[in-house]
Amino acid sequence: MTTDTDITLSGPFKASDSSGRSHEIKAIRIFDEGYGIIDVYVDFAANIEPGLYKDRTLVKAVIDRLRALGYAGPDFSHSDPGLQDRKLIVLEAPEEFAAFAKKKGWKNLAEEFDED
Repeated sequence: MTTDTDITLSGPFKASDSSGRSHEIKAIRIFDEGYGIIDVYVDFAANIEPGLYKDRTLVKAVIDRLRALGYAGPDFSHSDPGLQDRKLIVLEAPEEFAAFAKKKGWKNLAEEFDED
């Protein structure tokens, strides 16, 4: 599910998990603005198994896709388990992801409060 406040970072692609199963990913997206920490939403075409957000092979495939699109930085971790869904994995991007996100149109609302 995408809305007017989403920035799509990647369209559809396939990624495998640690057991070799292939998953069709519809999109990787972020919200267009936020405060520092960026949640990265990975939308799947079909339901996924509970706990798949912890699968390092699958998460690495998502990060590799972002790196192919220009992200240069450390790996991500999964976000709060309560945010995960049947067709969605939410990853928490490291601070270094903000530079890449800004190039895609993301706005850091916290910068409005920075003092020079």
